[in-house]
Amino acid sequence: MLKKILLGVAILLAAILVIAAFQPDEFSLERRTTINAAPDSVFAHINDFHRWEAWSPWAKLDPDMTTTYGGPPSGVGSVYEWKGNSAVGSGRMTITESTPASKVVIALDFLEPMEANNITTFALTPNGSGTDVSWTMSGKSNYLSKLMTTFVSMEKMVGPDFEKGLAQLKTAVEQ
Repeated sequence: MLKKILLGVAILLAAILVIAAFQPDEFSLERRTTINAAPDSVFAHINDFHRWEAWSPWAKLDPDMTTTYGGPPSGVGSVYEWKGNSAVGSGRMTITESTPASKVVIALDFLEPMEANNITTFALTPNGSGTDVSWTMSGKSNYLSKLMTTFVSMEKMVGPDFEKGLAQLKTAVEQ
């Protein structure tokens, strides 16, 4: 009986490992909202890491989180580094592309709890008197992340944070 149970567990584990190996090598997720403000106003909140405290979905998860800024105050070369508890981990963001009132691209490097290098893009499109905002994150999936996403997708892990961040960005810009 014990041998049958152990064999069943071994087969289940092997199946999970094989399924994980066939997960996609890359991921991408996106969330959108419309903000009742001109693209210039929205852009100013995204292009300056000093303003992220007002809307970032992760900023208030750890009141003891340490943050440092580097490079220029905003735009290309601007850097935001953080180190916090297990809810926020540690990492670094660097603005790599900044097109006024239309686009901000960020290299997002997670160091803890798991190392990952992703690209985040904010695209702004005028829509009447407002702005359509698209927040996208994409990157490569290593085997560990493939194993994790066998159980919980990136959409479910990060999507709600993007939705919360966009709602908070909307509130911050529209005030």
